[in-house]
Amino acid sequence: MPELSFDEVDPSTEFLGRNFPVPLLIDSMTGGSRESLRVNRNLARAAERYGLPMGIGSQRAALVAEDLVKSYSVARDNAPSIFLLANIGASQLAKGFSVKEAEKCVKMIKANAFAIHLNPLQELVQPEGDYNYKGVLEKIQEFASSLSVPVVVKEVGSGISKEVAIKLQLAGVKALNVAGVGGTSWAAVERIRAAAMKQNLKAVLGEIFWDWGIPTAASLIEVRRAVDLPLIASGGIRNGLDIAKAVALGANL
Repeated sequence: MPELSFDEVDPSTEFLGRNFPVPLLIDSMTGGSRESLRVNRNLARAAERYGLPMGIGSQRAALVAEDLVKSYSVARDNAPSIFLLANIGASQLAKGFSVKEAEKCVKMIKANAFAIHLNPLQELVQPEGDYNYKGVLEKIQEFASSLSVPVVVKEVGSGISKEVAIKLQLAGVKALNVAGVGGTSWAAVERIRAAAMKQNLKAVLGEIFWDWGIPTAASLIEVRRAVDLPLIASGGIRNGLDIAKAVALGANL
């Protein structure tokens, strides 16, 4: 006995100063190859048509090879009005990635926000991964205070704990994407790659940590209780019911 008219249900939401018709984000996915150019173009066209925010994959490749810029900028070319997130991995910050380079990423796609993704598990399993995360929080704080757009920090499938969320809020981050266990496992992806490259130790590591981390629902509950920031829930969101549950637990997107 819900005592409401379903025609009056309003699914619109607000995130970092922008209003969206539904609480749905096309999360950061790809870039840096011919195939990803096509993917980003099609996703951007869908985002423009339905008024959805969108992220792109790590832009590290485009900073190394100028000919790969188009695989990222194609998103803005096909979606001039959407809320678009630039993206780089946190391990790059530990290697000296600068605010100037971040601004170049923002300019590349005329981004509305800058996402820094946390993927230490993926880096450890990845055959060519970066193992140094020292100083990352300090660099995130520097970016949050200096960049021309808001900084968003996201996991990639292992979830964010309340302790990490509190540190990030204190560092000046403007939004979080909990990205918990339940969707794509990058440990699994790298395990398959390692096995194909005959790197057996890495393959075993990926097998052990295939489903490691905090489930999305648990991470969302923890983080919502711990910080007062806009939250994105990703990791196993497969249908409208999952979206409704995430919103009920405190997600903005």
